[in-house]
Amino acid sequence: MSEKPQAKSSLMAMELEVEAEGREWMRQRLEQKLQAQADQEGLVFPPQRKKNKASAHRVDAAKKRQRRH
Repeated sequence: MSEKPQAKSSLMAMELEVEAEGREWMRQRLEQKLQAQADQEGLVFPPQRKKNKASAHRVDAAKKRQRRH
């Protein structure tokens, strides 16, 4: 009888492993499709973040926080 819990545990471990493999496969497939689309449109993938100054909204919010304290 001690084999059943171990078999169930083993089955659960296999399930989790296969789920993780499936998620990774889907992530890679999506990345390939997005890269193909970006290549077709002459874009860069993954997109590069613009290095701008802090937005006015963030600056205003920071000033409001400072005033409260």
